[in-house]
Amino acid sequence: MATTTPELVPAVPRRPRFSRRRVLGGFAVAVLVAAHVIAWRETEFSLGALVDGYRGIVDFLAEATPPDLNWDEVVRPGLDATLVTLWTALLATTLSIPAALGLAVLGARNTTPNVAVYQVARSLLSFLRAVPDIVFALIFVTAVGLGPFPGVLAILFHNVGVMGKLWAESIEAIDYGPVDAMRVGGASRTQVVAHAVVPAVTPQFVGLLLYRFDVNVRSSLVLGLVGAGGIGFLINESIKLFRFDEMLTYILLVLALVVVVDNVSAVIRKRIQ
Repeated sequence: MATTTPELVPAVPRRPRFSRRRVLGGFAVAVLVAAHVIAWRETEFSLGALVDGYRGIVDFLAEATPPDLNWDEVVRPGLDATLVTLWTALLATTLSIPAALGLAVLGARNTTPNVAVYQVARSLLSFLRAVPDIVFALIFVTAVGLGPFPGVLAILFHNVGVMGKLWAESIEAIDYGPVDAMRVGGASRTQVVAHAVVPAVTPQFVGLLLYRFDVNVRSSLVLGLVGAGGIGFLINESIKLFRFDEMLTYILLVLALVVVVDNVSAVIRKRIQ
């Protein structure tokens, strides 16, 4: 009778109790917790102070309600200023497209092999993105005076930096198949960008552009607080005069504008998907 020898099962190496990944993960969690503790202390965050100040909030709401719905003195000027806010965001977003697109192409590795050009484009995008639009607004208000025009310029410059960065990352993430095919066929770099890169990223470009337009509408509201016109200017004036009922009316108009812009953007996004 033949005997069979049992097959030897290779021993599975035991995983070390404290792996390097686990140690690094624990260290990262500890650093994150410590950062939040420091942030809590340095910002003087206090839920107790918020609870103690509820009377001020109640008094503010009591003075703000009901909103002032006087058509000639409040609502109609508020509607006109709301439209100025919308036009400011629209014009700034549209005018920023050529510069943002050009810097995006120069700031993407797969469309700009020249390292120096790539670094210059990225540095310029970083600078425009790092300077807040409200700082640009203060500069342009000093240069050209009060009104919506400095607001347009401020949002335009800041939006070039943000959109250029987002679009450059979209270009770097495209499928290289069509690009390589055109290069093998002898197409020039301009032809590759125009006929392979741009069509591949157009849906992402439009989606990001709509998102930025939505953000720019809110930015144009904030810029009004520093003299760039629009509904933000009226909100600032009503706060200075302690007319909180007028301020609430203007805020409701802003809410209506934001809802309309969000819905229109959502419809356009669905169409391009």
